[in-house]
Amino acid sequence: MKKSANINVLSEALGRCRGGILAVVLFSLVINLLMLTAPLYMLQVFDRVLTSRSTDTLIYLTVMAAFAFAALWCLDIIRGRLMIALGTWLDQRIGGEVLAANLRLSLSQRSVSVQPLRDLEQIRGFMCGPAVFPILDAPWTPVFLAAVFLLHPLLGWISLAGALVLFVIALINELATGDLLRRAGQTVNKGMDEAQAAARNADVIEAMGLSSNVVTRWVGTMAGSLGDQARASRRSGLLSATSKFIRQVLQIGILGVGAWLVLGNELSPGGMIAGSILMARALAPVEQAISSWRSGVAARAAYRRLFQVMDLAGRPPQPPPLPQPEGHLVVESVSYAHPGEKVPMLRGISFSLKAGDSLGLIGPTAAGKTTLARILIGNLKPQMGHARLDGADVATWDARDRGQYVGYLPQDIELFGGTVRQNIARLADGDSDMVYEAARISGVHEDILGLPNGYETEIGVGGMTLSGGQRQRLGLARAIYGRPKLIVLDEPNSNLDIEGESALLQAIAVLRELETTLVIIAHRPRVLRTVDKILVLRNGTMEMMGPRDEVFARVSGEATSGEQAQSHSRRDQDGDETISR
Repeated sequence: MKKSANINVLSEALGRCRGGILAVVLFSLVINLLMLTAPLYMLQVFDRVLTSRSTDTLIYLTVMAAFAFAALWCLDIIRGRLMIALGTWLDQRIGGEVLAANLRLSLSQRSVSVQPLRDLEQIRGFMCGPAVFPILDAPWTPVFLAAVFLLHPLLGWISLAGALVLFVIALINELATGDLLRRAGQTVNKGMDEAQAAARNADVIEAMGLSSNVVTRWVGTMAGSLGDQARASRRSGLLSATSKFIRQVLQIGILGVGAWLVLGNELSPGGMIAGSILMARALAPVEQAISSWRSGVAARAAYRRLFQVMDLAGRPPQPPPLPQPEGHLVVESVSYAHPGEKVPMLRGISFSLKAGDSLGLIGPTAAGKTTLARILIGNLKPQMGHARLDGADVATWDARDRGQYVGYLPQDIELFGGTVRQNIARLADGDSDMVYEAARISGVHEDILGLPNGYETEIGVGGMTLSGGQRQRLGLARAIYGRPKLIVLDEPNSNLDIEGESALLQAIAVLRELETTLVIIAHRPRVLRTVDKILVLRNGTMEMMGPRDEVFARVSGEATSGEQAQSHSRRDQDGDETISR
């Protein structure tokens, strides 16, 4: 149902390329017809010019052949540039959508990979490279075989037999190397992902002496790929050498048979030469296809993977923009399980916040706090229930529209390559006054002014030039930018010192004055002293929720009772041990 209701973006883009592809096919037809120039010229020279000794005929034939070759040269250039234009257009047309689809799948499948973009580059490289032209020329092989048959049936049968043999070799090549190349490609992709992860964690690797272990693991991963590629290359090389040997034997054979026919007055000398040239041209695309088989197989595998990704991601609905919300948040019986997991991470979560309310979300590790936060901002769609902002389901609200009214500070702060201003303004040019306001509220304005170029300082990919606290406060400024109506902060003080935490508390106070609805996940109680309500999550369910002081009192009371019980248990155990001794 998904396929019928949602046209695959890749299929749609390729459908729009039909006009250009048809033009390439027509160019290929004319190019291959012009390839007949050489055998026709040889045929006429041997059979007419040499017998008639006519210089004028030779000149006219030579001029016509020169014009034909000039046209062939022009058309070949145009065809190549047209294929480059098609590949470039395809990349530009769907590159952004491929990235967007990859981001959507990364949210739902908890996987981080740029493989779809690599696949798109593989397809574009194949379309723009020389390996595609044997495929375009192969359909015209019957034209050259037919021309050989017109010269003499025996030559035609020899050429046809050679073409069939080479075609069988091409099929054997596919069967012998296809699976190996696919496995090698998957292993290479896995190795590249491991290398990217290692690069992101270079500090940990170097500090803890993990470099040799990481390298050993990566080499082990890539070893399987190298083995598969080596086996595929050996098999492909053997078949390629075999096809070349067969073609050379056929070339000699057809010349020898042609000479025998000339001696028997069944064929002219020009026909003998023309037949040899025509057969070579007929077999050339098949032989070239065998040599470039690996790139073709890789491009086909990339297309299939990319098609599956785009089909799975689909196109998100684009409903009309909704009016600016006030910040009323309602969570209705939300349950969620990560893909591939049977046990839900969240079960039956329900609560509501009025506009301007603030909620502290606490609970032990793996209680589902971050998952709930991602549902509140629309990054995850629950299997049951809804999270609504002013009545609109945030999971189905168009992200470009919803993003104006939602701010999010995740646990792992990720900044983007660009200036400080661009990062705060969410990668847009941004209004300067709003950028300054967000920076002042988050308490990072003075730090920014101390940077070499202030707000125009390039911070590098991931903000590597900044400290952890600066990155966290920049992330907070990005969440605050534009005065969103709902802000979700996940461990906003994890990298902050006392001064930074004080600035965070001041930012929370300002946001409350602006009547921003706040959801704050924190383990340090100091950050939660200013919130209105507390929600306690445990094992994916709501253990309790209520006013802050009331919940803290209950939690403290339970903790005190638990400590007393543990103390009595220890005393009892000590007494037992004493008695037994």
